[in-house]
Amino acid sequence: MKKLIDYIQKAYTEHWAIGQFNFSTFEQVKGIVAAAQKLKSPIILGTSEGESKFVGLQEAIAMRDVLRKKTGLPIFLNLDHGKSPEYLQQAIEAGYDMIHFDGSKLSLEENMRISKEVVAFAKKKNVVVEGEVGRFGTDASRLYTEKFEIKEENLTKPTEVQQYLAVAKVNLLAVSVGTFHGIDVTGVSPHIRLERLQEINSAGNIPLVLHGGSGTPEEDIKAAIERGIAKININTETRLAFTNTLKKTLAANPSEITPYKYLGDAVVAVQAVIEQNITMFGSANRV
Repeated sequence: MKKLIDYIQKAYTEHWAIGQFNFSTFEQVKGIVAAAQKLKSPIILGTSEGESKFVGLQEAIAMRDVLRKKTGLPIFLNLDHGKSPEYLQQAIEAGYDMIHFDGSKLSLEENMRISKEVVAFAKKKNVVVEGEVGRFGTDASRLYTEKFEIKEENLTKPTEVQQYLAVAKVNLLAVSVGTFHGIDVTGVSPHIRLERLQEINSAGNIPLVLHGGSGTPEEDIKAAIERGIAKININTETRLAFTNTLKKTLAANPSEITPYKYLGDAVVAVQAVIEQNITMFGSANRV
């Protein structure tokens, strides 16, 4: 099986994107993997610090290993938005394929310093490292009742990308170009700043990552992929599909107490969302 970095580089060169789909339950994983199996797509399963602490680092790895062996698919695992170098090291030692160091709330100098340390440790274990310059903000664990406004000062600056990459030496870079975590009241994210993204891509010449992909217009997604986005993170859409379907199922069957009988529809709903995204990202039939 090809290494994760090979898939990322291939996506970057050929202008498609590998999807990272976060989870906090095995039912979500079942839906994600079923979609990847149907469409023959490589995938990255993602867990934030919070999600991984709920699931368990070793347990997440066990899921990846079992499903990778069962399906034969290139299924990878990323520790998403790790803010503690110590916790990132735990994920690396546990067997994660990839880690994302989120130093976006630090000064650029501190972000570069810690990123360099994380990369040095990850390299010993052949673990892929995603860095981040610019700030997304917001909270993917809730929906917004008002239209969310992007702060221009939080967008990624091409000059800072050059400074960061010269020191940090990460494998790929998360950039803030107009998306955010969560979905606002309109259900559609603001349009991606494509000119800014093009400038960043030219400045860095490295595979880029789009966080907050949920709700982003399809035309923006495809244009972003043409401008260097090689990995796209989806979480809120998956959570909504799972939670809303589960609520409807339980409301329609209030006396049902057998989990496998009421969780099935939620798994199918997750699969449908992931299939849509895999198709949009162009990662189908890339295995």
